[in-house]
Amino acid sequence: MPSRVKQLLKQGKMVRVFGMGQLCDPKLVEMIGVHGGWDAVWLDQEHVALPGQLIENCTRAARAVGLDSFVRLAPTDYASVMRPYEAGAGGIMAAQVRSAEQSAEIIHWCKFHPLGLRGVNSGGIDGGYGTIPLADYLRQANDDTYVILQVEHFEAVEAIEKIALLPSLDCLFIGPADLSQSMGLPGQMDHPQVWDAIQRVAAACKKTGVRWAILPKDVPYAKKCVEMGCTMLSIGFDTWIVFRGLKSFQDDYAWLPK
Repeated sequence: MPSRVKQLLKQGKMVRVFGMGQLCDPKLVEMIGVHGGWDAVWLDQEHVALPGQLIENCTRAARAVGLDSFVRLAPTDYASVMRPYEAGAGGIMAAQVRSAEQSAEIIHWCKFHPLGLRGVNSGGIDGGYGTIPLADYLRQANDDTYVILQVEHFEAVEAIEKIALLPSLDCLFIGPADLSQSMGLPGQMDHPQVWDAIQRVAAACKKTGVRWAILPKDVPYAKKCVEMGCTMLSIGFDTWIVFRGLKSFQDDYAWLPK
């Protein structure tokens, strides 16, 4: 059946996702699902060397608690891009794309004919471990999986009108920290030029019907993006919840004598 993220993106509804990297673990995935309020977890293989078995176990835990999952990766080669699907992820999020040509190649690696030429292997969980008839598997995989590309460089913004036109692209995910750095404005995510770049992405997405997402730095930032048409927010990250929890306990017991 279609993934939750895919369905929500098609409907233009808000998608709430949670990022996991340094503390990525199936038990934390379960806790997020049991707590409720999120639609998916995304696993950060770009900055953290998550082994394949861990990705499989985390996607398995996500399915068990009703969460979707996708993997952020550095799109260096074909195998790195397509393997998360066979591990059970509903989608991939390719970081640091720069051009329409690179974006098209990534999508080509993610989809079977006639949308691409992903290698055929129905022996993973996405193919029901070989129990789904091959033709049905290929069709379902094309229909149900999704592709997210990250806009984290000014070169991607310069090509955004072409990128947003690509077939089988489901969502563009803006990384404001990297984007500001690439513009020579490191850390200045509220700079007018950065907001102009975000607005350009939003306008391209509105024109083509592609959804866009962002990892906001705070609630006001998120609200402004939603007003601009953003329909996916990355709300929270694994290390952040630990720091927030520790700070909360410290505040609760600040009355104790030094």
